[in-house]
Amino acid sequence: MKEILNRQWWKEGIVYQIYPRSFQDTTGNGVGDIKGIIQRLDYIKSLGVDIIWLNPIYQSPNDDNGYDISDYRNIMAEFGTMEDFDSLLEGMKTRGLKLVMDLVVNHSSDEHYWFQESRKSRDNPYRDYYHWWPAEKGTPPKRWSYFDVDANAWKYDATTDAYYLHYFSVKQPDLNWENPKLRQEVYSLMNFWFEKGVDGFRMDVISFISKDPNFPEIPEKYNGNYVPFYAAGPRLHEFLHEMHTESLGKYDVMSVGEAPGVFLEDALNFVNEDREELNMFFHFDLMSLDRKEGEVFWMRDGNWKLSEFKKVHSNWDEVFAKKGWGSMFLSNHDFPRSNSRWGNDSAAHWYNSTTMLQTFLLSMRGTPYFYYGDEIGMTNIRFDKIEDYRDINTINRYELAKNNGESLEDFIANEKEASRDNARTPMQWDSSNHAGFTEVTPWIKVNKNYQEGITVADQEGDKDSVLSYFKRMTQLRKDHLTLVYGDYTLLQETNEQVYMYLRTWNKERYLVALNFSTKFSRIEIDEVSFEKGRLLISNDMDNAESLIPGTFLELQPYQAVIYSLE
Repeated sequence: MKEILNRQWWKEGIVYQIYPRSFQDTTGNGVGDIKGIIQRLDYIKSLGVDIIWLNPIYQSPNDDNGYDISDYRNIMAEFGTMEDFDSLLEGMKTRGLKLVMDLVVNHSSDEHYWFQESRKSRDNPYRDYYHWWPAEKGTPPKRWSYFDVDANAWKYDATTDAYYLHYFSVKQPDLNWENPKLRQEVYSLMNFWFEKGVDGFRMDVISFISKDPNFPEIPEKYNGNYVPFYAAGPRLHEFLHEMHTESLGKYDVMSVGEAPGVFLEDALNFVNEDREELNMFFHFDLMSLDRKEGEVFWMRDGNWKLSEFKKVHSNWDEVFAKKGWGSMFLSNHDFPRSNSRWGNDSAAHWYNSTTMLQTFLLSMRGTPYFYYGDEIGMTNIRFDKIEDYRDINTINRYELAKNNGESLEDFIANEKEASRDNARTPMQWDSSNHAGFTEVTPWIKVNKNYQEGITVADQEGDKDSVLSYFKRMTQLRKDHLTLVYGDYTLLQETNEQVYMYLRTWNKERYLVALNFSTKFSRIEIDEVSFEKGRLLISNDMDNAESLIPGTFLELQPYQAVIYSLE
């Protein structure tokens, strides 16, 4: 077999994302912590994953659950100490696991030393670490904020009679990347963690770091859509290349950027190896598929179509077919649970739907990312009272809706499906109180379905469980590198029930068929020739058998199958 070129650990690795607040509490304060992750390392290793992506654990006042950092070189006391972190890293290394941390450098906390100094006076040495607009110049040009109760990204600060920029919360002032001193501070803190042994960074909204310091009016071509404008900063690629030169390129590490506003035509500018910027990034085409056009947080009217889902993944695979590398994910801490969103979490279809989506992620080209709890089929909690929500995004948008006289009933109905808190409920370890996450009241409620078998303890000893299937599927990907590096060919493009594709490398061919519907499907396979189809895996073995040419492939609701074609 022809050798696969340019193999990389971060291409072949399977990523497991942990939201530390919700993983395991060991201190009895209702909040997950670093020691809780250490306690569960053997479990994580048993999943067949290779890389842990850890959401922020740095010192923070927690306005946005750690994405407002007040000290990039220290650990949030709620999570533990630097000694705890060192123990975590050591425990991971001894198990062959790699650690990717969050890098949040589009903004800091307003409690960071840099900002505390910056706001003191206009001639402070740290003034230009942030973006300021003097009040004597009048009202700043309109900029939109994700988390502001007025959706305004400028906040007036009386101390120096000026406005500061915040694309997110008022407590998250945007850093000024035009300042070379600031950039060197960022590269220095990155190298600090690399020297400790960290294996890479997931970079929060990295596409937003470059701003035109003159803050011109937003061009009409963006039609009021701020996100792609924010991602089109004039020096973005210059900064990313400099980051590679000053930090990333000096270590054998992985870099993945969160890149809202970046589209197909610009993708290779970020990840083409020759440009020396990033390894891969998260695009948002899939994440916006079930949302209203131009709306980040509102569900669209009517259901998404499978042909749309296929188009997103096929288009992005084509971009990286010869250059660069892609990422594959269906959920994370900012979006609802994958099975509730892209599958079917009803009792009748929960098992097949969950395992079908696992099969999908682990049989596509691109590094697969799983969110804690995906391996046991955790689902949306769907809070029906604003008092149960903890996310600044939901809480502030609720206030905005109230101030605008909008229907709060409609708002809550939307949040039941769209809220980020759906993905932040505690990990469901067992059927004891609070699902084994904590012995006290947790920081956010536990999903009650932990009492219905959606726990690690319920599934670990069951060979037919969602968890056992996940482990078989991770091993299958590791055993068949064609599923990692092979070419991707979409079959039956217009079929609105079944997603079917080939993964091929030289003479190896694998057929993947996934029923994304509640209905039985019978398909004539006439787009590919073969002498025999040997079944490798299915989430419904009672209704799966080897393929014979000229016969029909029959799939039960949400059934997944992978065949080796001979």
